[in-house]
Amino acid sequence: MLRTHTNGELRLTDAGKTVTLTGWVQKNRKMGGMTFIDLRDRYGITQLVFNQDINPEICESANRLGREYVIQATGTVAERSNKNPNIPTGEIEIIVSSLCVLNPSAVPPFTIEDETDGGDDIRMQYRYLDLRRNSVRANLELRHKMAFETRRYLDSLHFLEVETPVLIKSTPEGARDFVVPSRMNPGQFYALPQSPQTFKQLLMVSGFDRYFQIVKCFRDEDLRADRQPEFTQIDCEMSFVEQEDIIKTFEGLTVHLFKTIKNIELQPFPRMSFADAMRYYGSDKPDTRFDMRFVELMDTLKGYGFSVFDDAEYIGGICAKGAASYTRKQLDELTDFVRRPQVGAKGLVYARVEADGNVKSSVDKFYTQDVLQKLKEKFAAEAGDLILIISGDNTSKAQKQLSELRLEMGSRLGLRDKNKYSCLWVVDFPLLEWDEETNRYYAMHHPFTSPKPEDIPLLDSEPGKVRANAYDMVINGVEVGGGSIRIHDSGLQKKMFQVLGFTDEQAEYQFGFLTNAFKYGAPPHGGIAYGLDRFVSLFAGLDSIRDCIAFPKNNQGRDVMIDAPSIIDKAQLDELALSIVQK
Repeated sequence: MLRTHTNGELRLTDAGKTVTLTGWVQKNRKMGGMTFIDLRDRYGITQLVFNQDINPEICESANRLGREYVIQATGTVAERSNKNPNIPTGEIEIIVSSLCVLNPSAVPPFTIEDETDGGDDIRMQYRYLDLRRNSVRANLELRHKMAFETRRYLDSLHFLEVETPVLIKSTPEGARDFVVPSRMNPGQFYALPQSPQTFKQLLMVSGFDRYFQIVKCFRDEDLRADRQPEFTQIDCEMSFVEQEDIIKTFEGLTVHLFKTIKNIELQPFPRMSFADAMRYYGSDKPDTRFDMRFVELMDTLKGYGFSVFDDAEYIGGICAKGAASYTRKQLDELTDFVRRPQVGAKGLVYARVEADGNVKSSVDKFYTQDVLQKLKEKFAAEAGDLILIISGDNTSKAQKQLSELRLEMGSRLGLRDKNKYSCLWVVDFPLLEWDEETNRYYAMHHPFTSPKPEDIPLLDSEPGKVRANAYDMVINGVEVGGGSIRIHDSGLQKKMFQVLGFTDEQAEYQFGFLTNAFKYGAPPHGGIAYGLDRFVSLFAGLDSIRDCIAFPKNNQGRDVMIDAPSIIDKAQLDELALSIVQK
């Protein structure tokens, strides 16, 4: 080895030892006849000392070292006179007797420090340098620990880690596939898996009753802070189980990770139906770190001559505790917020509860104080509270708009503390959702999700009312994981395909390998998948999953470091029997 120790392990008890360290030059400071260098590796920083009077040649060499030079230094561990309590090695320094430059460095395009001067674009272009920063490295170390503890926990419950194929068959359901042309089969294509769904179900048919995999998945979707074209799932499946068994097992995994990684003891997770999540929060992944639940106001505010409310299909509001002091400017900002295209509300009505208990609203001319007092009672509002109201001619859209406003107010009032965690299960999702454009039902999760047994008869008469045997784990308003009990009966699976508009031929072509396997004794089974990237970003308190992925893509799906995707040679296209149509 080129080193005897790392830059994070030497302590005062090592004083007098001769050691050899390697790493990158973090800082180089010359003070009189002394030169001090902070040497960094992924384990920490150690101060090196060069004395002009003792060894002028080595000191002169040290003076020429630039930031990010890779060096090897040998010397004696000594107690520091000016100790640094901010780093673990702050009580010692190395009196250097030998110095070797292993590799010089060009001047980096940004400072390799926690508070860097590099913007997102430049850091992504030079990601290999960005990964040297403590904050980014710590995220990857956290990711490693979470993956390791996941494997340890699942192994203790007799789960087997099994790898599934990466080159699979494309299916039109769900998100868009990334496709891969086959040279040996001209005109035919593989797809990269959006998840190992069908393969893990086949493993259950095979008798592997407890499977997991920490697996790369791919979706050709528009990107945002919590999405990447390639992402990692903790993918799991179990046989001979019901919904409660899976929820218990994977709530246990979540509790284990919080305890071992963050030393946080979690209470049993509450359950919330999809219907209640939408009614009270306007979202199937509600942030329950704070209350501010929706209150429906149709019976309170409709019919008083205010056409915006009188013509509405939905009127709902939230109560922001202590926010009655908001200025007109702040209220105008909130109105502008809900009118943004991303939210889409037409406007915002507010009502303040004043110190004397009276209610002052932006629509006073339509409502008497008696009506406004009833409004106050609906929210159990107190003096100093601010009531915010949104309406619309589409209940679902208005609830989503109110949900965005609720989250905005939660942020403004400091109620979305990243160090506080609120976990819950959302259950009883609709099995199907209707699409107006294509005039057909789509599976809300995927075509293999089992309906609630008591709702199966509704598949023939009222498929939109059928509930799924599905469940999502939500933490702080983020869907961390989701799964379902699967259909294991080939007859029911055939019925599901019919409801989704598949002909028998289409179902056979796309999924025949799975439905045929069911004929050979498929056990009752179900599973779940956690988004590892989202889980790590929650633990790290990140706003985006990019900084817990070693080499992420940008918002356009590009890897700006290696400049991908890129044009390929015509010879490669010819081999694949492909041609590029120029726009």
